[in-house]
Formats: sequence, C-alpha cells, structure tokens
Amino acid sequence: MLQTQFYLWGLLALTFSQPQPDIEFHATPHYCLRQLGVIDQHARRGGRQYRQFAAALERLSAVGYQNDAFYDPVRGEHRRVSFRLLSYSLPLWDESSRAWRIVWDPLLFEFMLVSGGYLRFDLQTYRQLDAASRRMFLLLSKVFRRRAASPAFDLRYLGVQVLGFAATLATRDLKAKVSRCVKRLTELEMVKRGDPEAMFRQKANGAMSVRLDRGPYFSQGKRTHSIAGSVDSPLVEPLRAIGVDEGAIRKVLAEYPVRVIQEWVDITLAAEERFGPQFFKRSPAAFFVDNLRNAAAGTRTPPDWWQELRRAEQRSRPAHRRRGRTSDLAANDDTEENVVLPDRVTEAMRLQFEAAGQSTQSARRNAEQFAREYHGACGRLGKDQTRRLLQLLGRSTLV
Repeated sequence: MLQTQFYLWGLLALTFSQPQPDIEFHATPHYCLRQLGVIDQHARRGGRQYRQFAAALERLSAVGYQNDAFYDPVRGEHRRVSFRLLSYSLPLWDESSRAWRIVWDPLLFEFMLVSGGYLRFDLQTYRQLDAASRRMFLLLSKVFRRRAASPAFDLRYLGVQVLGFAATLATRDLKAKVSRCVKRLTELEMVKRGDPEAMFRQKANGAMSVRLDRGPYFSQGKRTHSIAGSVDSPLVEPLRAIGVDEGAIRKVLAEYPVRVIQEWVDITLAAEERFGPQFFKRSPAAFFVDNLRNAAAGTRTPPDWWQELRRAEQRSRPAHRRRGRTSDLAANDDTEENVVLPDRVTEAMRLQFEAAGQSTQSARRNAEQFAREYHGACGRLGKDQTRRLLQLLGRSTLV
C-alpha cells in the first residue's frame, strides 16, 4: 500500500512539474522510475521495479473516492464529490520503448490544477523516512497547508488507521510509536518543537488525543523543495529512441504542441517495433519530423493501423492476466474455426509487412507477434472479431 501511495504522489509531482501540466501524462517507465529515484541511469530495463510500477498503476486505476464535504478549491466551497484517480494505457509488448499513457480523472485534475504547486513535495526527504513517518508526513502536508495546528486526532485512529500500527497494541505502546514518528518529523522541522507530552491529552472516556503544531518546514520557502528542479521533459527519451539529435529535440519541444509530439513519437516507435526499419524510406527520425510538421499544420492524420493498435491496448489487461488468458485459449480451443481464423490474421499481417519492404523472415516474425498480442489483449477471438480485423487489414495501407 505504501509503495502504491509513493507512486501516486510521485506521478502527481512529475505531472505538475511539467511547464504545461496536462490531463494526459505520457512517459516511459524508465523516465518515471529514474526521476523518482527508484533506479539510476545504469539500471537495466524490464526488471522487478517495472513490474511493481505497473502493478501500482493497476491498483490506482481501481480506486474510487467519495466525500460528502470535500473542499472544492475551484469554487471555494464544500461539495459532495465522487471521482476516480487515473486510467492507463500501456504497450502490449513489455519490452517496448513506447511511452506509457496515464490519464487523470477530469474532476480530480481540475482540483489538482488549482493546488498543483503543493503536490511538489520533498521527495528526497520522503524517501529517508520510515513507513509510518512517511504517512504522517503526507497527512501533515495536507493539514499544515491551510492551518498552523492540526485538529485533535484520536490517538488510536491516527496510529492504527493512518500510520498503520497494529490494532492490538496497548495505548501506552501506541503512544510510544506515534511519539517516535513525531520526534523524527520534529528533527526535520516539520512539527514545531516543544514538550513531547504536551501534545497528548487524556480524554474523559479513557482515550487519548494528539495535537501537533506546524513547524518551519512548511513555510513558503521550504515548500519549494521538490523534484521539479531536476525534471526534464518525458518526451526526451522517446525522441532519442527514434534517433532525433539533441539540437532537434530542443527545437521540437519548443515549436510544437506536446499532444502532437506525443502522438507522432508513439506512432513512429510503434511502426519501428511492428514493421522494422524497412518501413521507413529514410529513417525513423525523418519519418517523425515530416509527419510532425504536417500534423501540426493539419494536413496529416494518424494511420488506421495505429488507431487499431491503441484500441487493442485499451482493451488489454495487465501482462500476467494476458499471459494467463492466452494459455487458457490454447487449452480450450475446440473448433477448427477458432484456430484457422487467427492463422489468417497472421498471414494477412505478414503480407502487409512484406508490402512495406520487410524480408519474409522479419515479416513472419512481426506478424506472429502482432497477432499473438492482439489475441491476448482481446481474449478469445471470435469469428466476428477476427473477420473485422481481416477487413481492416485488407483495406489498410502502410504509408
């Protein structure tokens, strides 16, 4: 849970560290994990951290939030709200260099856009804290933004429900653990220094409450500590991957809309992975620049094959479910048609790849991979689904 929370706050910080924050955040997992300090520039791609990141996105996409008295910073009043956190679309191929697409809930993004500056928390300090102190830090970051003192938290609720300590702990032991978290945050000047015992109050029913005062850390000067100063554009890595040089990258980022760059970088990388280098008349970089100019001028639209690929990705499940479903399909197919029709998809794709200039061997390998991934994304391909795909392949052109 704490790791998922870390990725949520990290993605918020990365999103609002961009010059023009957008509801869609496109970035490679390598970029995200490097900016968040999970891996360094020498770490290999596709390891355990990438799987953990993808699993965290899956969990976050399933989270819904409801509140009967949520403070709406846009309208300046408390309202009843309900929203989700985010949606995502990932490449079907785990080794792909294409960016991951993360889309924030529109209502949530509207709220975040107003208070986005406060989402740039001190990541370096956060990573140095223990699990319970991290949770208290996040709680106090929200509370101390609007007030100099916290409300009187019930000690047991704070310790068990917020900080994650065991509910079976005696009150004196729970108090000691909470005190250690407060002491750690006091050392970092997040909590105002004072008598440690003065923050605890015994209530009439035998319960205990705790109240904390804001420290100098949360002053305006301290609040600027964030990862924002070291963040480069998430588009730099994909642009390098297609062969755009550093000077051209700066020019592209300065002259063209981010949405258009994201789209045609993704199309170029998808074409390179699916069709091979033979697809391009000159080079992937030249293909990208030419299409970017025309798209920005309104004279070029994305190709049909890329639209179909994105639809397949949006219907996909996480990689482990995809693999499990493919195994079930192989075990359960009991009709000749369910076997023959996917073979026809592979053959149709092979012909398309050869028409684009690929060798027979490369065309067959790419066709088998595409058909396998499409099949895994959609589950069992029925007759209607497969025939529709064959119709699309029959009338598509690789331009």
